[in-house]
Amino acid sequence: MTTYIPGTTLVDETDINRYDPEYRTWLREAVRKVQADGNRSADTHLLTIPLPTEWGIDLYLKDESTHPTGSLKHRLARSLFLYALCNGWLRPGRPVIEASSGSTAVSEAYFAKLIGVPFIAVMARSTVQAKIDLIEFQGGTCHLVDNPTEVYEVAAQLAKETGGHYMDQFTYAERATDWRGNNNIAESIFRQLEQERYPEPSWIVATAGTGGTSATLARYVHYTQRDTGICVADPENSTFLDGWQTLDRNVTSDKGSRIEGIGRQRVEPSFMPHAIDRMMRVPDAASVATVHLLERILGRRCGGSTGTGVWAAFQVISDMLAKGEKGSVVTLLCDPGERYLDKYYSDAWLAKEGIDPAPYSQRLEHFLLTGDLSR
Repeated sequence: MTTYIPGTTLVDETDINRYDPEYRTWLREAVRKVQADGNRSADTHLLTIPLPTEWGIDLYLKDESTHPTGSLKHRLARSLFLYALCNGWLRPGRPVIEASSGSTAVSEAYFAKLIGVPFIAVMARSTVQAKIDLIEFQGGTCHLVDNPTEVYEVAAQLAKETGGHYMDQFTYAERATDWRGNNNIAESIFRQLEQERYPEPSWIVATAGTGGTSATLARYVHYTQRDTGICVADPENSTFLDGWQTLDRNVTSDKGSRIEGIGRQRVEPSFMPHAIDRMMRVPDAASVATVHLLERILGRRCGGSTGTGVWAAFQVISDMLAKGEKGSVVTLLCDPGERYLDKYYSDAWLAKEGIDPAPYSQRLEHFLLTGDLSR
């Protein structure tokens, strides 16, 4: 409505009211359900990996496989859903769509079912069948593409065609999580270490799929004024290390990572290179050798990304020993190895990919005896 006051110019008083009581009732209930999932979920365990006592170094493994959907990505999916809901991006009956190599999609399918909306995962056709089965078990639909680099565009197009929402974990992972606290993974680690002999770890080692976890860890460490270093382990064919080393976010790779869930062919928007202290490249064969070692030590199978992180943690410990340093190191158990029986635990797949873990297994045995991982 436009009103006129004598002696003045006309003033536009447009008033558009989009308040929707029915939608707000749905939104309130959806947020309650997602928050209730967090209240029901006990904190994940902080396991110890035994090392020789004389080393004076303690190694911890944050077991994120105990979440309801079995991986570290459960935390991310919960944060992404709360972020999207509170931004007003999700609507009843409209699908949530994600570009994912598997574990994030499993967790997002769980939360989509929880609030009663459809879910579509856009993923590379090379994704292991076990993850596809888990997504479908949670009520999601899988849209497979031949070229892994196309997942972003295909997901965005599907959202446009269906009127749904493209969650876009690779952009929003770093901002959806409250890195100052609120029981994020960093706060949880430091709280669980309070009664240990080295309560402030010398290093926390993470791997990067979106970059969101390493961003949360680094920001929390800086915010709480700690000296803990943040190290990110990167697999073969990933661009994160190159982008971090050169501070060039435009680095790309023409080959995809063979370690599912981590390593990307582009530097994702959620990756925060300036916050990270150290990065190292971990050969895929070293990651595989490490998950087989962990099976022997822990009596359980872990996914390939866990092997990548633990190998890097061993390298950090090897360096600490060489310098005569004592302290603690923390890394992550990202998801269970049962999802990868056809890959990292399959001799046929390893032979097909030309991956020989034997030399790295020998180096691991040498490390456990001497603390030296260099040979």
